[in-house]
Amino acid sequence: MSMNRREFLQVLAVAAAGGMSLHSELALAEKGAGKLYDLPKFGNVSLLHITDCHAQLNPIYFREPSVNLGFGEQFGKVPHLVGDKLLKHFGFKPNSIEAHAYTYLNFEKAAETYGRVGGFAHLVTLVKRMKARNPGALLLDGGDTWQGSGTALWTNAQDMVDACKALGVNVMTLHWEATYGEARVKEIEEKDFAGVVDIVAQNVKTADFGDPVFKPYVIKNMNGVPVAIVGQAFPYTPIANPRWQVPNWSYGIQEENMQAVVDEARAKGAQVVVVLSHNGMDVDLKMASRVRGIDAIMGGHTHDGMPAPVIVKNAGGQTLVTNAGSNGKYLGVLDFDVKNGKIAGYRYKLLPVFANLLPADPAMQALIDKVRAPYLGKLNEQLAISEGTLYRRGNFNGTFDQVIVDALIKEKDAEIAFSPGFRWGTSLLPGQPILMEHVLDQTAITYPWTTVSNMSGEMIKTVLEDVCDNLFNPDPYYQQGGDMVRVGGLQYTCDPTAKAGQRISNMMLRGQLIDPAKTYKVAGWAPVSEEAKDAGEPIWELVARYLRDVKTLKPVQLNMPKLKGADGNPGIAL
Repeated sequence: MSMNRREFLQVLAVAAAGGMSLHSELALAEKGAGKLYDLPKFGNVSLLHITDCHAQLNPIYFREPSVNLGFGEQFGKVPHLVGDKLLKHFGFKPNSIEAHAYTYLNFEKAAETYGRVGGFAHLVTLVKRMKARNPGALLLDGGDTWQGSGTALWTNAQDMVDACKALGVNVMTLHWEATYGEARVKEIEEKDFAGVVDIVAQNVKTADFGDPVFKPYVIKNMNGVPVAIVGQAFPYTPIANPRWQVPNWSYGIQEENMQAVVDEARAKGAQVVVVLSHNGMDVDLKMASRVRGIDAIMGGHTHDGMPAPVIVKNAGGQTLVTNAGSNGKYLGVLDFDVKNGKIAGYRYKLLPVFANLLPADPAMQALIDKVRAPYLGKLNEQLAISEGTLYRRGNFNGTFDQVIVDALIKEKDAEIAFSPGFRWGTSLLPGQPILMEHVLDQTAITYPWTTVSNMSGEMIKTVLEDVCDNLFNPDPYYQQGGDMVRVGGLQYTCDPTAKAGQRISNMMLRGQLIDPAKTYKVAGWAPVSEEAKDAGEPIWELVARYLRDVKTLKPVQLNMPKLKGADGNPGIAL
């Protein structure tokens, strides 16, 4: 079991006094915390950044991916580096606290040593510390904040709305927030957030006349420096999520409009222009190369915890591109030194939020306890014990996803199961009980219905090809979703370097090739079509029933595709 903060610091102090260290970068407890969080003041503009918290109010475990492939122009470049390759690129030592913060390496041992990450009561302590360091600092929220937990679902996002206000968020953009529906998002903007939090999105317009749905940008005065924050919501929301939830809004990357908005902000006196983006990092990198006048893109969506920005050259100069991970695990800190209307220098740090090194803020903890109290009976139901590590993040599969597809096959008596390639979801260590809360962390969405379909072998291949193209299209502007659909029962070969429609081959079921003309029984969940509303029970009920029957979950064996063209790729370590 992991230690609480007091025990953690005491053990580190004793270890240091005896000339020992648990990990090389934390020989002294308080000095270890200081090394991580005592940043020297720099410049006169400070931007704090969170993204993709996915409604995780309490500290969690979270395993970083061991598969994050990049091909073509993305091969061997950030963010498509994992494990040792990532450590080498950023100059971190193996077995260090940074190694645990940014990679999956030695996950179980390091998680036991350093404890849980994130948690809004600990995050707000760090936010206050950074704001005290640089008065006037703005807190930016990159979206995917209101969705991802049972309490967020059951309160219609109110728990996260209240927590974000208490956290001190100043500006935010959107993605999964839209799955609560247009009316709910606008209600929060116009009531809860009025005069407190600005929602910005230059690329969300009315479907009829193309009018802005939200402010494209805001200009904030920070220590005498006008700073523009331009919003970029997830451009493919009506494709990746149900269109019927946002029927009157249009999306898209809208690069030309982005250039016009940046130019307008500059014309109105902005000396610093930052895009708060939910594009995903590869899309941000391309946009940075094509749009002039952006000083930094602070990104989200792809959950890439990148310790340093990528500097992208463009016709107007250069743009910094960052991505601040997920689940409240990190706080990005970007400082600019602005002199005579120009940026003279910058500093960036992606701070991991270790709950054992940051005391919980009493007021925020009280708020969290209050919103969770009515639901604790449901959340704390123990469904099973896990003998292995459960996690989600990875291009093709995760052990918790494997549990979901195994449950679908058994409970629906299906031959094959599909589960969406969602990136969000917490991790569990071996020996932990699997609670209902943990299942909801993987499944809590507003369209959770389970389905059973009769699909031809040809249609199954089409589905796999379409999702694979969303992930591996060589043009980042056409990467429209999350990770690869998770597959149960079916084995296949994938060549991400092949052309669209030719990446999937050798589909097998129980040792036999899939027949394109034959029909197969396929289970799934999270249908985006309006016709599939209430198609079957919510996925969390099905998975919970499966786990109650299992009681003790043996270490899960991943159903991974056979990969072609990935040998030597620094984005995979299996």
